[in-house]
Amino acid sequence: MTHAERAALFAAEPGRSAWHDEALWSVRQRRDEAVRALPEWGRLVELAGQLKAHTLARLPDYLEQFESEATARGAVVHWAKDAAEHNRIVLGLLEERRVERVAKSKSMLTEECGLNPYLEARGIEVIDTDLGERIVQLRNEAPSHIVLPAIHLKRTEIGALFHEHLGTPAGESEPAALVAAARQDLRRRFLSAQAGITGVNFGIAETGGIVVCTNEGNADLGTSLPPLHIASMGIEKLIPRLADLSVFLRLLARSATGQPITAYTSHFHGPRPDAELHIVLVDNGRSALRAREAVREALHCIRCGACMNTCPVFRYGGGHAYGATIPGPIGSVLEPAKHPQHHASLPFACSGCGACGGVCPVGIDLPQQLQSLRAESGPQRGAMGLRAMSFAMRGRRRYALATGVMRLAQRLLPRLVIERMARGWTRDRALPQAARESFRSWWQKQERGR
Repeated sequence: MTHAERAALFAAEPGRSAWHDEALWSVRQRRDEAVRALPEWGRLVELAGQLKAHTLARLPDYLEQFESEATARGAVVHWAKDAAEHNRIVLGLLEERRVERVAKSKSMLTEECGLNPYLEARGIEVIDTDLGERIVQLRNEAPSHIVLPAIHLKRTEIGALFHEHLGTPAGESEPAALVAAARQDLRRRFLSAQAGITGVNFGIAETGGIVVCTNEGNADLGTSLPPLHIASMGIEKLIPRLADLSVFLRLLARSATGQPITAYTSHFHGPRPDAELHIVLVDNGRSALRAREAVREALHCIRCGACMNTCPVFRYGGGHAYGATIPGPIGSVLEPAKHPQHHASLPFACSGCGACGGVCPVGIDLPQQLQSLRAESGPQRGAMGLRAMSFAMRGRRRYALATGVMRLAQRLLPRLVIERMARGWTRDRALPQAARESFRSWWQKQERGR
């Protein structure tokens, strides 16, 4: 299915698109308020983009430095060229220690690698400990948003889900009661976990440390109790120095949720006493993206989700419409760039409004990147139409002939036939009735009348 087909399914339920739009737009408004309160915002965005570009330019050097510093602090660094190797490494670490239960905090990289089903198929229980991730895990579906995984669900739906799986009273939909039930269920799972798996928001080459940002503290609890901490980290998450971290921390939470900073910003520099820290550095197509100038800048992304919260296509069509790990405008660049055969429709899941580029906290020019991918993979029918339009509009007589044919077609052909021919346009719009006479013809008559 294409993005448009999946989005139509999401929008088919009365009121869901409007409710989803309102929920995300409120997050976008909180982001705007937080930005207005920070006079130096523009300078921070510029600096963050420069830091990311510098790091990518020297990525091999910084990766080696990170490995050296992390190893010196007692961590073990592993290298994975793709998702399959990442999963094998994680499985090997768990099997060597006879781990049967894992507490996992939010990680879009493990979603990208399909880690949960991979481990579960081999007898290892994986519990997502972020509340939104836990909700979609219980529903056996993917997150619809990288920061707000269950934003597509109404609280009545979550109440019914918790009644089925957690035993809450039937009809209970009050958020406080549902959160309390989830907390009680997760607490015992934290206590019985034999390993903790986290993602990584930032890796610091200078110190070999990693930083994990959460609002629920689940990453801290999931890694403080068990003796094994496995951190899955995309190679693009590196920054050069500890001093650079403050730039990104001031941008991340404000862009994501309108907060000054995430509730928990956890630093891991080596394992705690009598425990192990294993960091799995994952490429999985990132080096290939780095080599492509047209889309390289997408690797600057810090996964704040601001582009999704502002995008009208995402807000009305939902995250699952993208059929990809990373949805929204940034996903419409990353996913087709890595897997063009599977995600060719995503660069066209765009209204061309440019809002995504305006809210990106690291200054990624998402509108331009989407245009570049459209040029590379545009559907033949659309390309032929644009060529025909270009041909007609480059000559006065050609333009007059083309518009005359269109007016004649509207008079002679039934309206339903025309709307069916233009169904991609008329599905959500009314086809305007062409004037019976062209402006040029009208003007000539006026001139003759004088």
